[in-house]
Amino acid sequence: MTTDPILVGEAISHEYGDLSVLEGVDIAVDPGAVTAIVGPNGTGKTTLLRILLGHLSPTDGEVRYTGPEVDRPIGYLPQQPSFRPQFTAAETIAFYAGLLDEPAETEAALRRVGLADAADRRVEALSGGMRRLLGIAQSLVGEPPVVVFDEPASGLDPSMAANAFEILAEQASEGTAVLVSSHDLSLVDRFADRVVFLNRGSVIVSGSPAELAESTNSETLWEVYQSVIREPAARREVEA
Repeated sequence: MTTDPILVGEAISHEYGDLSVLEGVDIAVDPGAVTAIVGPNGTGKTTLLRILLGHLSPTDGEVRYTGPEVDRPIGYLPQQPSFRPQFTAAETIAFYAGLLDEPAETEAALRRVGLADAADRRVEALSGGMRRLLGIAQSLVGEPPVVVFDEPASGLDPSMAANAFEILAEQASEGTAVLVSSHDLSLVDRFADRVVFLNRGSVIVSGSPAELAESTNSETLWEVYQSVIREPAARREVEA
C-alpha cells in the first residue's frame, strides 16, 4: 500500500567541475514500498542517493522530505559501512541509539537481521556479510520513516543477499519508505515495487517490474536492462 511520496527529487542535476553526473532526474519514494535504482557503474546512483539524503547539494533541482519531524527522518546504509572494530555488535547498536537518545533495544535490532547470536562478537571478528547485516540494523535504529541502502547485497552470498532484501521488504510492509540501489537485478525483480533505470545520469524508464517487463516485451528485469540500456548503448557505438 502506498500514499503520497515522502521523499521527492525534482529535476536533480549535479556536476563535478566540468563533468555532468546527473541531468534532470525526477524520483519519488513512497512509504510502504521498495523503490530500487539500477543502472551501470558510474551512472550517478550513489551521487543521487547522497543528494536525496542531504549529504550533497544538487547543482540544480530540489529535494523535499514530507514525512514527520523526527530525530532521524532517514536511515542510511552506505556501500561500505564502517564501525568501530573493538565494539561488539550490541555495543554498535547501542552507540547509534545513544546518538538519538533512544532506548538501546539491541536484542530486537539484532534479531531483526539475524544477528542475535552474534551480539557479543566484536565487529572485527564478524564476516563481511555479517557487518553488512549489522549496517542494516543500525540504519533502522530509531525507526526512521525513510531508509536508504546503497548496494546492501554487495559481497553477500546468495542466501544472505536474499535475506537482506527480505528484511528491506519487511520494513516496507510495515510502512517504511525503502530506497535501494543494487546491481542484483534478480533480487530487485523479486522484491522491488518500483524500479528506476538510471543511465548516463538520466532516468531512462521507471515503473513496477511487471510494467517494465510488459512495456519491453521481457520476462525478467535483466531482459528489461538489456532492452533499455545495453541494446541502445550498442546501437550508439555502431552509429558512431
